[in-house]
Amino acid sequence: MVTMEEIVKALKECYDPEIPVNVWDLGLIYDVSVDGDNVHVKMTLTAPGCPMHSFISNEVKEKLRGISGVKEATVEVVWDPPWSPDKMSPQAKSQLGIP
Repeated sequence: MVTMEEIVKALKECYDPEIPVNVWDLGLIYDVSVDGDNVHVKMTLTAPGCPMHSFISNEVKEKLRGISGVKEATVEVVWDPPWSPDKMSPQAKSQLGIP
């Protein structure tokens, strides 16, 4: 069975190409659920009109499918609640120079 640790590790390999911080530390991941060998991620993006929407969600799916024991991965992009910089990890804030 896939572990949350493996999922987080995979998510930390996915980046918004416009921001040099992974999607996990950016606070874009709102929920992760595992049902057997299927992983479902509910995530947002930094802005509703983000032109990298498909690229980022496809990258998340591919990284999750690369985990041993994962048969299928789905990504649901949501806009509520809206993303804001306060959702970022302390490491991400530090990396971007945000106090």
